[in-house]
Amino acid sequence: MAVTKAAYTHVGPGLPPLHGERAGALILGSFPSPKSREQGFFYGHPQNRFWPLLASLTGEPVPDWADIEAKKQIILRHGLAVWDTIGACDIRGASDASIRNVQPNDVAALIRRLGVQAVFCNGAASGRVYARYAQPLTGLSATVLPSTSPANAAWSMEKLRAVWGTALTPFLQGDG
Repeated sequence: MAVTKAAYTHVGPGLPPLHGERAGALILGSFPSPKSREQGFFYGHPQNRFWPLLASLTGEPVPDWADIEAKKQIILRHGLAVWDTIGACDIRGASDASIRNVQPNDVAALIRRLGVQAVFCNGAASGRVYARYAQPLTGLSATVLPSTSPANAAWSMEKLRAVWGTALTPFLQGDG
């Protein structure tokens, strides 16, 4: 029996960026998953490890999957910003590998406006899009971190915490 792939769908716009007045570090995903678009917020798949990971690194309680306000506060209290490199694209399901016809977000303008000092990409797809569209405009290279997606099962939470912690901790601000 032949396995049929999901059809390509043109999806966009994605989500607006989440940030306070200033941000020392910007964390970029590629494009919101179907679950994130359904929830209307970043990393909305209940098995994505992004929110438990950030809670661990900031000392915050792990937010309930549906508690968007608690998730926002982790970002805002610690001087971070979150967005996606892609504003619209053609995609099959949630597969970053299938993304084509990219319409990039204006990440460079956000970086300038917020005074971002460091850019972190959540996974290789985000890193590729950032390098192609935003880095030439900012001159700021990104650190590509292993994806927090449940599809990246090769990386345990412990390994993610070690790598993300080393990269992100110098840019985390305290309450304020």
